[in-house]
Amino acid sequence: MKPGTKNSYNSLSDIKINDKIYKFFSLSKAETNGLTGISKLPKSLKVLLENLLRYEDDLSVNKSQIEAIKNWLREKKSKTEIAYRPARVLLQDYTGIPAVADLAAMREAVKEKNKDPKTINPLSAVDLVIDHSVQVDQSAKADSFDKNVEIEFNRNGERYSFLKWGQQAFNNFRIVPPGTGICHQVNLEYLSKVVWSAEYKNDNYLFPDTLVGTDSHTTMVNGLSVLGWGVGGIEAEAGMLGQPISMLIPEVIGFEIKNKMPEGTTATDLVLTVV
Repeated sequence: MKPGTKNSYNSLSDIKINDKIYKFFSLSKAETNGLTGISKLPKSLKVLLENLLRYEDDLSVNKSQIEAIKNWLREKKSKTEIAYRPARVLLQDYTGIPAVADLAAMREAVKEKNKDPKTINPLSAVDLVIDHSVQVDQSAKADSFDKNVEIEFNRNGERYSFLKWGQQAFNNFRIVPPGTGICHQVNLEYLSKVVWSAEYKNDNYLFPDTLVGTDSHTTMVNGLSVLGWGVGGIEAEAGMLGQPISMLIPEVIGFEIKNKMPEGTTATDLVLTVV
């Protein structure tokens, strides 16, 4: 994480946790210093605003983008395009394996020019979960799970050798092997941090956990207050390489649920009824 060089609203602040000093971009300070009313923004837009404050550099992120989120409050919509940088990228195997192959090809190209191929790495944290391509060959037996995992490794040994090399060769890159769980469940239960920390020039920064993922259920993680949504493989690969994702400031739709749910219904039933 490389923060921007600008701090137009003097929002960079310090906080002490367990005798350690961390830096963070304070929305309350930004509101005091010119972004009037941002405390009334929906939480999702507050996360995007912090992202812009943190990466303001007058190149990809400028003051007008930050002002546009404040001005969103007037009509609850905006036509302004912003540059969003997620803290991490979540990949499933169908899109993740080609991305690793692209990185490997880039290293080969750099090597051919007599440069150091190890300079090619993901700039954002990347987790690749192997789940979409896994098949079920055995079922209804006590050892079905173990047998299916064994068959999967034998069937696709070359693929897993390549991925193991990728995890060892690249920085900021982790593989979640088959048999661990499905992508969005692993993200929810194991990968999400809610609050992310990173070091830059001997300073420790705290910021919201955010992500884009190539799994259609990525949005489940918003239940943990982790802002995330699904994207295509090209957008995910751009995020891996540290490129901002260009997007319009989104509309935010809220629901007020009244009364009680009938006995026997679940939160899933409620969500499916709404959507």
